[in-house]
Amino acid sequence: MNATRADTLLHMTCLLRSVTTALLICSASATLADAPEIITVSAERSGMGWRIDVTIRHNDTGWDHYADGWEILDANGKRLGLRKLMHPHVDEQPFTRSLRSVMVPDGTEVIYIRARCSTDGWHGDQVAVPLSH
Repeated sequence: MNATRADTLLHMTCLLRSVTTALLICSASATLADAPEIITVSAERSGMGWRIDVTIRHNDTGWDHYADGWEILDANGKRLGLRKLMHPHVDEQPFTRSLRSVMVPDGTEVIYIRARCSTDGWHGDQVAVPLSH
């Protein structure tokens, strides 16, 4: 094989790797773009516990991909509550769901909310919610 042909093959291989890498990055970005977005959270004392209302926006497409839950965590990542969302909300965006009687340990000043979707799992971003006692 002559030098010109070898150089051309090397150039094509590098170009193919670059395109493949770019496609993988774009694919990962598209997945991240579909994560559930927590729009608002309200926390209100209710009896012995708390009522937590969470408004979420997500590009639900149907049963194959939808926001399927949110959870309440303390500062150490311990789960204080879980709200499962049992169906897609294709025509209801954003939507609000509540969880009642959430037991929050005395002295807790902030809780954290994070959401998940049926295909990508828990979204890493958490929303801090200060509690007014």
